[in-house]
Amino acid sequence: MERAGSKRAVIICGTTLAKPGSPLELVKQAMGSHLAGVYSGARPDTPLPDVEQAVRELERLQADAIVAVGGGSAITTARAVNILHGEKGHARELCTRRESSGQLTSPKLLAPKLPVIAIPTTPTTATVKAGSAILDTDEGKRLALYDPKARARAVYIHPAFLLCTPRQLVVSAALNTFALALEGLMSHRGDPLADAMLIHATRLLTRQLPQASNADDLDVRADLMAASILCGQGSDYTGAGMAIPVGHAISARFHIDMGISDSIMMPHVVRFNAEAARAGIEKIATALDVRAVAGESPSTAVVLALENLFASLDVPRRLRDVGVSRDSLGELAAIAFDDWFLQSNPRRVKDVAELQQVLEGAW
Repeated sequence: MERAGSKRAVIICGTTLAKPGSPLELVKQAMGSHLAGVYSGARPDTPLPDVEQAVRELERLQADAIVAVGGGSAITTARAVNILHGEKGHARELCTRRESSGQLTSPKLLAPKLPVIAIPTTPTTATVKAGSAILDTDEGKRLALYDPKARARAVYIHPAFLLCTPRQLVVSAALNTFALALEGLMSHRGDPLADAMLIHATRLLTRQLPQASNADDLDVRADLMAASILCGQGSDYTGAGMAIPVGHAISARFHIDMGISDSIMMPHVVRFNAEAARAGIEKIATALDVRAVAGESPSTAVVLALENLFASLDVPRRLRDVGVSRDSLGELAAIAFDDWFLQSNPRRVKDVAELQQVLEGAW
């Protein structure tokens, strides 16, 4: 904080970490006189009213830095707060939107941003990202904000924070990271450096995810956290694909952990992209250490390996099993179709109807 020139930082976290006796006390002690206050209103899906309340709290406390402590929701909230605080505008005016031409555009946000320090508790790629997706509770849609200046200046990984999160949340965050790594490997925008990070992230996740569901092991959680950092940085170069936008839409509509919806969608996404992403699927097969048998396509072998992994984790396999209604699939497809990440899918998604067909298969 001193190197960043900060004298008054606000911690942004969720209610659980704000309780007495949590590891947050370690952060407060380390910050000492630099601690201006704590905002503990970060919630799943990053609702816009909470973000706006946190912006007012930063202004009241005259903060000159943010310390984000928690999982993806806390870190995403902190980044969104930083953007709205700096730009002094409404999220609907600052977010990515589809123009009348049909093109998605993300406005360039030029105002200076506060330094952010991130202390993650889950293996989320949000830790190293530059964007934030917040939930417009009035319209039930996600608003995507992007500003490289809002990226964390520093990331601290500490054993006390690795072990303070329930296994279910660790697995869900790791599944979301896993899906992003696979979609990054399928992307046509990949390069050798991104591939290296994403393949190693996939290997770490494949090796440690089954252990994460059964034991609280520091080494396992450290590997999962390392995978999230690698995937977060590697996917900056590749983008995502179809599963991540659909997960965003389902999370906004049904408040289901994105890692769970991502794991349901991934086999269907691989099948959809099989012809357009042959090289990428071969990279995934390498990372998963699977080989196609005689007469079998690499995509079939990859789908089988994914289904076996998800079965070992005992996660839901169909959208209907997590409460997604069939009559909502058209709405979910329309929301996902306007998601920036969909542009990176290796097979062009022609229209909402085509996306809905994939959702029907996963339902």
